[in-house]
Amino acid sequence: MWLNPEEVVLKNALKLWVTERSNDFFVLQRRRGHGEATGKITGLLVGALDTVLDSNARVTPFRILLQIPGSQISWIIASGAAMEEVNKHWDWLAHNLLHSLSVFENKQDVASFVKGKVKGLIAEELRGRQAAQEEDPEKFREALLKFERHFGLPSSEKLVTSYSCCCWKGRVPRQGFLYLSINHMAFYSFLLGKEVKFVIPWAEVTRLEQVSTGLMTEAIRVSTRQRQREFSMFLNMDEAFGVIGQLADIALRRLLDSEGLELDRVLQQPTRISKRILEEQALREYVLALFRLPRGERLHEVASCAVWTPHARCHTHGTLYTTDNYLCFSSREEGHCILLVPLAEVLSIEKAESTSVLPNPVIVSIRTKKAFQLIELQERDELVECMNSRLRALQWKQSMFRSSKHGRRTMSAPTPYYTFYYDTGYSDEEEIEEQVLRNTVNSEALMTAFHHNQPGATNNKTMEPVKERLWEDHFSEFGRGVHMFRTDKIQRLVAMGIPESLRGELWIMLSDASSELESHQGYYTNLVQKSMGHNNLATEEIERDLHRSLPDHPAFQNPTGIAALRRVLTAYAHRNPKIGYCQSMNILASVLLLYAKEEEAFWLLVAVCERMLPDYFNRRVIGAQVDQSVFEQLIRERLPELAEHFPDLSTLSSVSLSWFLTLFLSVLPFHSAVCVVDCFFFHGIKAIFQLGLAVLAANATQLSASTDDGQALMILTSFLEQVGGEELACLGSSQPAEETSRSSPDAAAVGHTNITHLINESYEKFGDLTVRQIERLRCRHRIQVLQAHEDTTKENALRVVTPDVSISPENLADVYDLFKTEHFISLYWGDSSSAAAAEAAAWRRGDSYMERQYRLDLPQFKSLYGLLAPWPGDSNQHADTLANRTFTLLDQDHDNLVTFREFTGWLDTFYCEELNEKIRLLYRLHIPPALIESEDDPSLMKSPLVSTTRPLYVNLPSVEENHSGVGVAEEVMDYQEQLKQMLQDLVKEKEKGVEKPLPLMNQREFIQFCKTLYSMFHGEPDENDLFQAIATVTSLVLQIGEAGHRGQRSGSGASSQDEEKGAEPSQANAGDQQSSSAGDRRAESEWTISYAQILASLLTEQVLVNFFEKPGDLAAKIATAKEKQYHQRAGLLTLQQGTS
Repeated sequence: MWLNPEEVVLKNALKLWVTERSNDFFVLQRRRGHGEATGKITGLLVGALDTVLDSNARVTPFRILLQIPGSQISWIIASGAAMEEVNKHWDWLAHNLLHSLSVFENKQDVASFVKGKVKGLIAEELRGRQAAQEEDPEKFREALLKFERHFGLPSSEKLVTSYSCCCWKGRVPRQGFLYLSINHMAFYSFLLGKEVKFVIPWAEVTRLEQVSTGLMTEAIRVSTRQRQREFSMFLNMDEAFGVIGQLADIALRRLLDSEGLELDRVLQQPTRISKRILEEQALREYVLALFRLPRGERLHEVASCAVWTPHARCHTHGTLYTTDNYLCFSSREEGHCILLVPLAEVLSIEKAESTSVLPNPVIVSIRTKKAFQLIELQERDELVECMNSRLRALQWKQSMFRSSKHGRRTMSAPTPYYTFYYDTGYSDEEEIEEQVLRNTVNSEALMTAFHHNQPGATNNKTMEPVKERLWEDHFSEFGRGVHMFRTDKIQRLVAMGIPESLRGELWIMLSDASSELESHQGYYTNLVQKSMGHNNLATEEIERDLHRSLPDHPAFQNPTGIAALRRVLTAYAHRNPKIGYCQSMNILASVLLLYAKEEEAFWLLVAVCERMLPDYFNRRVIGAQVDQSVFEQLIRERLPELAEHFPDLSTLSSVSLSWFLTLFLSVLPFHSAVCVVDCFFFHGIKAIFQLGLAVLAANATQLSASTDDGQALMILTSFLEQVGGEELACLGSSQPAEETSRSSPDAAAVGHTNITHLINESYEKFGDLTVRQIERLRCRHRIQVLQAHEDTTKENALRVVTPDVSISPENLADVYDLFKTEHFISLYWGDSSSAAAAEAAAWRRGDSYMERQYRLDLPQFKSLYGLLAPWPGDSNQHADTLANRTFTLLDQDHDNLVTFREFTGWLDTFYCEELNEKIRLLYRLHIPPALIESEDDPSLMKSPLVSTTRPLYVNLPSVEENHSGVGVAEEVMDYQEQLKQMLQDLVKEKEKGVEKPLPLMNQREFIQFCKTLYSMFHGEPDENDLFQAIATVTSLVLQIGEAGHRGQRSGSGASSQDEEKGAEPSQANAGDQQSSSAGDRRAESEWTISYAQILASLLTEQVLVNFFEKPGDLAAKIATAKEKQYHQRAGLLTLQQGTS
C-alpha cells in the first residue's frame, strides 16, 4: 500500500534490508530473513527481532524507497506483505513517473513532486475505501469529489451521504445536491449560469422540522439562529430527515456536551461514521430503549422469525435481536408480545430438524427447564454459530468467577450480614451500635419490618389476595422470571397494581436488574465498604436529603431505614461519580427500599438511572429537559385544544418536570404513586408520557377555563391529590399524613379518581404511542435543549463581560460567536490530541458542577487575532510575533489559554478606549512578560526576558518558612497575627483598583516598539506623514533616553557606594548572588525610557494623535471575519495536514 512519505537514512537501512530492484530514483527492498532459503545468521537475527516485536511495531517485509542521487536521505513511499503487491506499485512508478523525473533540473524538486503524487494516491485510496462501504461505490466517489471541489473543506471532513433535492429561496426552488458530512450540511446548485452554495455547521442548527405548505407538499426545515432553510423533493423524505437528525444530534452531543451525555464508542470517532453506521446506531438505540438494556450492549444480529407462544397456542411472528448478553424478541406490533432472555440463563442453543411445518427451527433451553422454539430463521447456521460462540464465552467467564468466588469463600466463614466498622477504637457503646447500624446491609425489604406500623395499612389489604391469585395464574400460563412472555394481559394486571408481596420480585424481573445482581455478586457490599466514610459534595447533599425522603413513612422515621437509604445513595454516588447524587434520587431509592432488599434496591436504582431514564440525573438533567420538550410536542399533537389555550406550554412542562423526575411519587398519594412505578417498570418512560397526557386530558376543560398559571397549577395539584386506589373509602386512612394535611376541608366534596381507571384510560387514549416514536422525538428535541443551554452559556458570558467593556452588545455577541467558532474549527479538523485538548479546555469546574467556558490556545488565538486586529501591518512575521506577545500578556493565569473575557478586554482597548490606553497596551506588549527572549524564535516555552533595570518582585516566604528555616511549619498564628493578616488583605484589595506604574523600557525593547509602530501605518491615506511623525518621535525619545542615561551614569558611582553603606545586616545572607546581580545591573542599565515619556512624545505630533484617536470600525472587521474565518482556518489546517 502507498504510505505517507517518511524519511529514512539509507546507510542504516542497508543493514536490515536487501535491495531487490533499483533505478535512478526508486529502490525496492526486502527485509533480511524473509523468503531466504538458507538460514544466514543475519537473516535469523532480523527474523527473531521481527518475531518478538508486537504487532504494532512489526514492519512489512517489502518496501519501496524514493532516493535522490547523491543524498543519504530516502523516503519510504510504499510497503507490502507480499512481493506481488509491491511489484504493482513498482510497475506504476516505472510507467507513470520515472520518465517524467528525468526532466527536473533541481533534484530536490523530484522529491517534492513524487511525495505530492504519493499523497494524491493515498487520498484516492481513502476515497475508494469510503466508497466501498456504501451501497453504490461509484456514485459515492463522484459525490465525494464534487463535495471536495465545491466547498474546499479539509480532507478530514468526512462525507457521510448526499441527496438530490430542492432548496427554496422564497418561492423559487433551486435544484441541487445536499451533502451531509460529520460536521456540516452543505448545498450546491448550478442552474442557468447561477451558482448557489452554502455550508451550515451542525453546531449552529437549533431546530429540525418536517413541514407542509401550499407550494411544497412536504419539506425539511433547518433552523439556525440567523435564518431558516427549507429542502424538499427528496426521493425518500423520511430517510433524509432521519439522517439529518442523527448527524445533528451526534455532532451537538460531541461538541456541546461531551462531559455529560453518553455517546457510543463508534460515534466518538467521527471519521468512522457512515450511513450504514448511522442506520445500525438508530436500530441499536431503538432496541436498547424497547428492551431497556444496559447502554453498553452491542447489537449483533437482527433476524425475522416466529416464536412459539404457549399461551396463544401458535407461533407469533416478529424480529429477533441478539446483543452481547441477551436474546430479545418483539412481535411485529410493538408491545403485543415481548420476550427477553439473558444469555446467562441459557443452557444451550441448538438446531432442530427442519420440516415444512417448522422450517429452520432453533431450540433455546434455559435453566428453569423451559425451552423456546424459534422458526423461519434465515441464515440459521451462521446465526446459531455466532450465538453459541458468545454463549460459550459467557459460560467460561461464569465458571471462572464461580471458582474464584468459591476459593474466597473457603478462606472465611459465611455470615448472613455484611458489617463494616470504621474508627471505633475511641467510641463508646452507643456510637459503636450506631456505627454498626449505619454499615449493616439489610437482607429484607423495609416494608416487611415497618408495614404494620403504617396507619390504616390493614384496611388496604382486601384486594391483595385477589391480585396474588391472578398473578399466580398468570405465572403458570406465561412463565415466571425475566424470560416471561410480556403481553397485553400483564399490562392489565400491572394497571391494577402489583401486590405488595410480589412487587419487589416483579420490579427486579421487569427491569432485568436481576441479571446485574447475579453477575455482580458481592459488588454492592464491597462498594458500601469503599464508599462509607468518604466525605465529598455528593455525600453532603445526601445527608441533607435523607430525612426529606418519604418523611411520613414509618420506615424512614427509624434509623434503620435512614441508614439503608444512606448506604444505597452513597454507594451509587461512588459507583458513578459522573452522576454522583441528584435530587429526586432519594425519593426513588426510598420507595425501592420499601419493596426490595437493599442490594436489589441498589441494582434497581442503577437500572433506573443508567438505562430506563438515560441522562436524567447528569449535572444538567438534560434527559429530563429533552423529555419535557417531547411532552410539549405530544400535547400539541394529542391535545390541540389545550395547546391553543396555552400558547406557551412551558407552564405545563414546568409542572410536569417533577412527574418525570420522581415518577409521580412527589405529587400522588403514596399507594397511587407506587402503582405508577409498577407501570414504569413494565413500560418504561412511555408509561409516564401516557399518564401525563391522561392527567391533562382529564382536566382539559378546567385548564382551558383557567385565567392564569397559578390557577392551572392548583387545578392539577388538587386533581392529583385526589387520585386513589381500589378502596376509595379507605383512601383517607391510607394516604400519608402530609397528604391529609394538605387536603382542604372541602376535599370530600371533590370526586375521587381511581388510579387504575386513570392508567387504563391512558392506555386506551394514548396507547398508540410507541418507543420508536419517542426515540425519534428525543433525537430532534435534544438538539433544541442543547442549543438552549448554549444560549444560556452565551448570555452568562456576555453578562459578565459587558460591564467591563464599551463594545456594543451586538458586536460583543458577534465576537463571542467568532470566538466559539474558532474553538469548534479545532474540534472539526484538528488532530486528535489538539481536539481533545480544545474540548478539555472548554470545561471549567464551578462550585458544584462542570460549566461550559470556551478558551483558545495559541494557534486558535492567532487565527482570530489576524481577523480582528485593528492594524494588521505589512509584515506577516512581525504580525505573528505581535500575536505571540499579545497571547502571553493576556494569559494571566499561565495555563496557555485565553478566555473570552481576556480577549474582549484586549479588543475593547484598541477599538473603544482613549489614546493613552491604546499606547499603554502597546507599551506593555514590548516589555516582559509579553516580550520574549528571541524574536527569531518566538516560542512561548522560552522564559521571558528579565530586565535588570527593574526591581525584581519575589513572593514573601509562606507561613511554613522563615530565615532560620527551623520549626516554623509547626507554629500556629495567634489571634493577633490572624487579625493583622486580615487587615493586610483588606489593604491589598483596596490597592487592586490603584493603577501601578509600568516598568521602564530599555533600548532594545524601544526598538521593537518602534518597529511595531512602523508596521501599523502601511496602507493608511496619510502614510507618509505618519512615517515622518514617528521618525520625529523616535528621535525625540532617543534623545530623552540618552540624556537620562548620561545623568544616571554620572551619579552611578556615588549611589552604589551609598547603597553598600546603608545595607542592613539581615540582607547579607544574599551573598554572592546579590553582588553578581548588582554587577549585571550596572553593566546593562545603560538606557531606559518610561511610558509617560513615550506618551508625551507621541502627543507632540498631531497626525499620530489623530491616528490613534480615530475610532476603529469593529463591525466591519467582524463582518469580514465572518466571511474569512471558516475557509481561511480550513485552508491553514489543510496545509498543516499536508506538510505533516
